[in-house]
Amino acid sequence: MARVRTHSTIRTFILIAIVAAVLIAVPSVMPHISNAFLYPISHESAIEASCERHGVDPYLVCAVIACESGWDEHAISDAGAEGLMQVMPETAQTMVSFGLVDPGRFPVDDLATPATNIEYGCAYLGYLSGEFETVEQVIAAYNAGTMPVRLWVAEGGDFMDAIEYRETRVYVTRVLVSYEGYRASYLEILSDW
Repeated sequence: MARVRTHSTIRTFILIAIVAAVLIAVPSVMPHISNAFLYPISHESAIEASCERHGVDPYLVCAVIACESGWDEHAISDAGAEGLMQVMPETAQTMVSFGLVDPGRFPVDDLATPATNIEYGCAYLGYLSGEFETVEQVIAAYNAGTMPVRLWVAEGGDFMDAIEYRETRVYVTRVLVSYEGYRASYLEILSDW
């Protein structure tokens, strides 16, 4: 019996040592893991340029891209939304008609190209930011459209409680969590915000 306890004690000690070593190493490795896997980013220059043109927070754009397409440039929804930011062709055309996007530089029929898609998505987020007071309202409008959000805002009280569409409520929460993750993970990259 004494031998069994000795081997068991040695194994327990080794296991504790391994766990302690991992816990010591994790804080220095964790930011790299979270950046690469939890909060990926690409097309930084296109995002920064479009955000600057439209006065949009690049962390919000990254969060929207992550939640809309998972950074899949070729994503197309059942409703016809395209690209990284899942822009509807009708929304892109509206951004042109409002004078927010130059269709000569960013053709409406080229939403599959990341820089073009990001430009239209940023233009729409910039437009929505001028229409609504809070980031929650802007995110909800990006998902559900402006009319439902205007009705929910008019109800007063807690905006998140007023959202009638479960999909939109979940979407707003997901984007906000992602937004905070991007802010925490990329302080040195997108530092102007």
